Amino acid sequence: MTALRVEVDGASCIGSGMCRAIAPEVFDLDEDAGLVRLLDPRPPTHTVLAVREAVLRCPAAAILAHEKPAPLRL
Repeated sequence: MTALRVEVDGASCIGSGMCRAIAPEVFDLDEDAGLVRLLDPRPPTHTVLAVREAVLRCPAAAILAHEKPAPLRL
C-alpha cells in the first residue's frame, strides 16, 4: 500500500479538466474560476493509479503527488 498526498498549484492550472475526467473522486473544477479544486489531499488507496495518471496527463504540470510506501508488516 502507498500513502499518497496530493497538491495542486492553482497558479499553474489552465482548467483543462483532464484531472477531473481521470480522477473525479479527487479533483473537481471550480465553476467560477474554471480551475482545479482538490477534493481530497489524501485520497483513498483505490485512487492511486488514477491520481498518478492525472499527474502525468496534466497539460500544465499543476498536480504534484507525493507517495510514501507503507511500512511492511511481517
